Amino acid sequence: MAKARGGKIKASNIIAFQGEPGANSDMACRAAFPYMATLPCPTFETAMGAVQAGRAELAIIPVENSIAGRVADLHSLLPHTKLKIVAEHFQRVEHCLVALPGASLKSIRSVKSHVQALAQCRNFLKKHRFQPTVHGDTAGAAREIAEIGDKSVGAIASSLAASIYDLKVLARNIEDADHNTTRMLVFSREGVTPNWRNEQCMTAFLFRVKSRPAALYKALGGFATNGVNIVKLESYLSGARFEQAQFYAEVEGHPDQREVLLAFEELGFFSEEVKLFGTFPVSPFRRKGWEAPTRPGT
Repeated sequence: MAKARGGKIKASNIIAFQGEPGANSDMACRAAFPYMATLPCPTFETAMGAVQAGRAELAIIPVENSIAGRVADLHSLLPHTKLKIVAEHFQRVEHCLVALPGASLKSIRSVKSHVQALAQCRNFLKKHRFQPTVHGDTAGAAREIAEIGDKSVGAIASSLAASIYDLKVLARNIEDADHNTTRMLVFSREGVTPNWRNEQCMTAFLFRVKSRPAALYKALGGFATNGVNIVKLESYLSGARFEQAQFYAEVEGHPDQREVLLAFEELGFFSEEVKLFGTFPVSPFRRKGWEAPTRPGT
């Protein structure tokens, strides 16, 4: 169980994440919810399960990165979860090469880290001819090299992980691009009800189209004709015969807005199933340029 400085704390003040202390998701928790204690979990499933079981109030899960693309593990869990998405958070990721005290760039031969972190630092690894080794977690890789005691092995992890595990930072900001940012979704047992009249919103949902020609085109047609912007759309084949696709999507707007409501009505007509994950405020990270709707009837 997570602990505050004074001992055990209530689950209502705990946020779960996948990884070990010092992971990038841990840093995201501290940035987005600095007043909450963090609960490390071995997998996305256990982090979300902690919320479902009442051991944590929230879970923060990465879904995509500006360099490495989508984080696929989450999407297999979405069709089965009862949790709601209540927020999004964009975390600037600053990777460090960490190693044992006394190690140097010349002594390092191999580097451990999560597959996403290795993918985000390809150029650095190639330049120094380091052998990449996949590990389940960035902070876990840092902890492991601290335990092994081999100065020829480094890890790609956060500066927080280096501090926690008494490691030396050999190089900072080794990611391939300075825009390296991970988008995360925040899950809770209960949804939120943002006021779309004065706050920009996003609605997330999963749907499965009927297996017939132009089904996706027809299902999404209502969003086009009603002027609703689709921000995210991903497909997944389902079923043993791989004949039917399901889609995860995010659109701008709130279901109480007339144009969004009409779009969802048309989506439901051409889909076999529609599952709403919730409506949540858009992060300030991409809120620039938005103005509250002023059209009559919206």
